[in-house]
Amino acid sequence: MPKLVPELSDLAVRRLTYSTIKGDPRIPESRRKNRVGMPCTALHAVGGVSGLLLQCRPPANENSPIGARSWILRTMIGGKRTDIGLGGYPDVTLSMARAKAREIKAKVRDGIDPTAERKALRSAIAASRASAVTFRELAKEYIAKKSKEFKKSSAAKQRRKLEMHLESYAYPYLGNVVVGDIERAHIVKMLEPIWETKTETASRLRMSVERILDLAGVKGLRSGDNPARWTGNLALSFPAKEKVAQVQHFAALPVGEIPEFMQKLRAANGVGARALEFLILTACRSSEVRKATRSEVDFDTNTWLIPADRMKMGREHRVPLTDSSIKVLNEMSDLSEYLFPNRNGDPVSDVMLGKVIKQLGYKVTSHGFRSTFKDWAIEHTEFADEISELALAHVNSDKTRAAYARSDALEKRRQLMEAWANYCYCDASL
Repeated sequence: MPKLVPELSDLAVRRLTYSTIKGDPRIPESRRKNRVGMPCTALHAVGGVSGLLLQCRPPANENSPIGARSWILRTMIGGKRTDIGLGGYPDVTLSMARAKAREIKAKVRDGIDPTAERKALRSAIAASRASAVTFRELAKEYIAKKSKEFKKSSAAKQRRKLEMHLESYAYPYLGNVVVGDIERAHIVKMLEPIWETKTETASRLRMSVERILDLAGVKGLRSGDNPARWTGNLALSFPAKEKVAQVQHFAALPVGEIPEFMQKLRAANGVGARALEFLILTACRSSEVRKATRSEVDFDTNTWLIPADRMKMGREHRVPLTDSSIKVLNEMSDLSEYLFPNRNGDPVSDVMLGKVIKQLGYKVTSHGFRSTFKDWAIEHTEFADEISELALAHVNSDKTRAAYARSDALEKRRQLMEAWANYCYCDASL
């Protein structure tokens, strides 16, 4: 027969406190004398419900004379003694503790494990909190991951650009919305104000949002179709960007005007003029030319190797140098590591190249000469299109172009660039 415990009153429960260690003959004398009288945790049966105990802990310090007190229900679950916490006293009163204890014991009788039930509830709450991620929070994670793909030289700039892009156009509509709650209507509302006025910006914004929501799907934060998807979705709500915005190309010089331009450029003095001349002869990008160093040029083989971290596509690029290109380099001072340094020894600026063009009386851009080169290659040569594409360091997925790319067709490109130089100076004497 289990021992009957008298049912304590509220007043009796308030008087319960921690205990002290008593002398025990089973404990060696050397240990007993050091422990006897020390405070220790006490468990008091309060009655009313079998197994209901008030746990009284010793005070943590002198400022807390009572110590912490809490309710415990000691019961058998699956043949194993289990202690279940019911909360702290006096926040959980005696009557509340007895009610909780009776509820739990009733579940045990019905074959329900209340401890497993609690774990499931905690897991559900944790899962709910995990899924309540806002678009802004997930966007930050996406940017952090995406930043690792950027070139080291421009990673900080590109990251800041993406952050500002989302800050300006996405966050006002999506920032505080839980990613799992974002619907097509949210995306439409975000894009409507800028789709026809800032079409290219809106298009890039849509793609960024789509990728962020794709990440949400991968992480299990949302299900179903991506509301930022274009095909079969947003395409039904907006006109195609090609219909509302003209693609802005870099201003380029007509092919037929190149010889005259090069003649004027050859007569111009200064580092900017020589850098621009070299840029045209190599059909390279402005940044590739301006930041070029002497260590990148092999004067024995007349080859310039641009490292991957300075290339737009992240792949190193070999450039065959013609006699005309080498002549330009030989006219430059070898006192700086850069081929085209300014007065401070730093790379010449793109602004300076623009000033040279303006001073010659033309309204084109330095980048536009790549387009002029491409037009010349198509209209005036019999070289395969793949060769000029390789010269421009364009990445192509086409199988034929990929075959050329594996070998980079250096000698074929050298012939192409010699023909280009001859055309550029066909009315000028070097």
